[in-house]
Amino acid sequence: MPSTNDDINVLEYSHLFSNLAQGIAPPAHYVIQGKEYNMGYYLAYSIYPKWSTLVQTIYKPTSPKKKFFATQQEACRKDVERAFGVLQSSFAIVQGSSCFWQKEVLHDIMTTCIILHNMIIEDDRDLEAPIGVAREMPPIDVELTTNEDSQFQQFVARYKRVKDKEAHFNLRKCVS
Repeated sequence: MPSTNDDINVLEYSHLFSNLAQGIAPPAHYVIQGKEYNMGYYLAYSIYPKWSTLVQTIYKPTSPKKKFFATQQEACRKDVERAFGVLQSSFAIVQGSSCFWQKEVLHDIMTTCIILHNMIIEDDRDLEAPIGVAREMPPIDVELTTNEDSQFQQFVARYKRVKDKEAHFNLRKCVS
């Protein structure tokens, strides 16, 4: 239906969260105040649900720590918005409606636009400028299992961790 694909409805069907639930998302390991976390998170506005995988900015921060957190979170979110703005201004295909495109096709289009943008930047770059040190990605351990019941139980457990409200609020307390 028209206008039913708002941010919240699209969120429920996002491959980002299904990849987390399926255990095929890129690894992310970090420790906050002694508690270990192993799922990535995304920056979001306050209208989004309270999931462990969504970090929302602090509305009207009062303490210096909360102000610093809110400033850094907003800066990162603006960087992402700016990056998509650059892609939209460079490639008209990114500006159009995408509701009739298949998810795989949209993925290929965005990946292609990002690669083309990086090629343009590299071509325009100062060849005399020093090159940064390349970082090596850690190897990803993949465990194959044939027990479908076990796979399903693991999927359900990961899915619950994606939407864990308690973990969301525990992470927010770390900023307090």
